[in-house]
Parts: sequence; structure tokens; C-alpha cells
Amino acid sequence: MLKYILKRIIYMFLTLWIVITITFVLMHAIPGDPLAANAKRLPPQIRANYYAKYGLDKPLITQYKVYMKNLLKGDLGESLAFPGRSVNKVIKDGLPASAQIGIQAVALGFLIGIILGIIGAFKRNRWPDHLVMFLALIGVSIANFVFAAIFQYLFTSKFMILPTTGWGGVKHTILPTIALSLSPLAIYARYMRNECLDVLGQDYILTAKAKGVSKFSLVSKHVIRNAILPSITILPPQIAVILTGSFVIESIYGIPGLGSSFVGAVNNMDYSMIMGLTVFMASIYIFSLLVVDILYGIVDPRIRIANSK
Repeated sequence: MLKYILKRIIYMFLTLWIVITITFVLMHAIPGDPLAANAKRLPPQIRANYYAKYGLDKPLITQYKVYMKNLLKGDLGESLAFPGRSVNKVIKDGLPASAQIGIQAVALGFLIGIILGIIGAFKRNRWPDHLVMFLALIGVSIANFVFAAIFQYLFTSKFMILPTTGWGGVKHTILPTIALSLSPLAIYARYMRNECLDVLGQDYILTAKAKGVSKFSLVSKHVIRNAILPSITILPPQIAVILTGSFVIESIYGIPGLGSSFVGAVNNMDYSMIMGLTVFMASIYIFSLLVVDILYGIVDPRIRIANSK
């Protein structure tokens, strides 16, 4: 098992290094100059010193080496658009809001999705099943920012029930949480429905029914416990995706999370901020995949055996 975990950790760092390298190259391949707006009115010598301060006067390979050296120390750099503002500080300030919305959305989507999946499986080919599949299709097909705009219009502009934008209390998290939860809700509903149908067709379920096991015990002890495993294993990556993919939702509702910082960094061509946020978000996602791999190895020893062969 230790060898299996070490192998996955090596793959994790290799993948992260590839992501960092590709992002760094693509970032510097974009036409334009991140310091041009601030430096165009400066005298030539001061402008040269300005570029030297951020190392932009050096060859690309040298800039890459310096960046990787600082990254190994945990230093994600300083914003080019806002001097004195470190990327580490931006992440520290914006992560709590993004994490709260993301975790609430995944928890809500997971809970309701699991319940809907079970209902759909036990009511197969009847109207509850058709309704569950319709909701799952809508959740997968329509982007979450479309729901966010609709909710904003209905519950704030039309009926004035909830605040449109801002941050400060639970009421500010309700609409963005619901908008973000619809996609994971659809995913978990489909996963759970399919897995429940598969479990219901197994011989041990037929045996339990023949022995007179109550429906509640059948569902709780046999069906759910065996069907929920695939949904649990995709939970960590789903949290990472929601946490790092709520940029548009945060912008719509004015949430002071990582999304607004990333959008602003792209608009300002802030190399350091884009790189730092990308590295941070990629690290979360890749680490979540490592957790899933380890959980698979713990839960199902056949995976470890297959890998050893």
C-alpha cells in the first residue's frame, strides 16, 4: 500500500509541474505587456528599473527558473497590476468566501442528488423517474451562471426576497449556493440512480427480498451502502471543481472570493496573479484526485493488486 501511495504522489507532483510549465509558457506567449500601462509615461532608465524589479527584462528560461525557485519556497509572487499585493495574501483573503460557497453547493447537491437518484431507481419508468432524469438533464445541459441570472431576477428584482449582491450573512449565500449546486445535483442523481438499478439486480438483493427483509432495511443496509461508493469517490474532485470554478457566480453575486481576483488578473494581464491562482487551484484539484486514488486502494484491494501486476 505504501508503494501504491508513493507512486500516486510522484504522479501528482509530475502532473502539477506540467500544468505550471504549460501555464507559464502560454502566459508569456500572449501578446501584450503587463507593465505597459504603468510604465509608458516613465523615463527610459526608470522604466528599465521597473521591468528589472519583476524580472521581465530577463530571458524566458531565466524567469522560469526564478519562478520555480520561489514557488518551492511557497512564494507565489507579487501582483504586477497592484504592487505590494502578494498572491499569497489574495488567496488567504479570498479562499474563505469561495470555500464556503463551494462546500455548501456540493453538500446540497450531494444530499438532494442522492435522494433523487434513489427515488428514480425505485420508481423506474414511472413519472418520478422521468422527473429525476429531466432535472438531471437540465442541470447538466444549462450552465450555472444562467440559473444564477434567473434566480437573481426572480428573487431580487421581481420579488425582492433575497439580496442581489454583497457578502456578509447567510442570506447572501443562498442564491449562489443553489445556482452552483444544480450541476453536482444532476451528476449525483444520475450516478446514484444507475448504481441503485445495478445493485437492485444483484442476487443478494433478491435473496434478501425472499427472506422477507423490510423495504427500509433493504434500502438502507443493502442498496445505499453498495450504490453510494462511486458517488463518494467523485466527491473530493467535485469539491475542488466547484471551489475553483465558481468565478462567474462570484462575479454575478459580488462575492469577494478568488473568482473576482482571477477575472481581474486576466483583464489586467497580471502574470503573477494568474500563475499563482492557477497553481493553487490546480494543486487543490490534483490533490483531490490523489485522495480518491488512495481511497480506492483502501476500499478495493483489487486495485492495488492490479497495479502491482
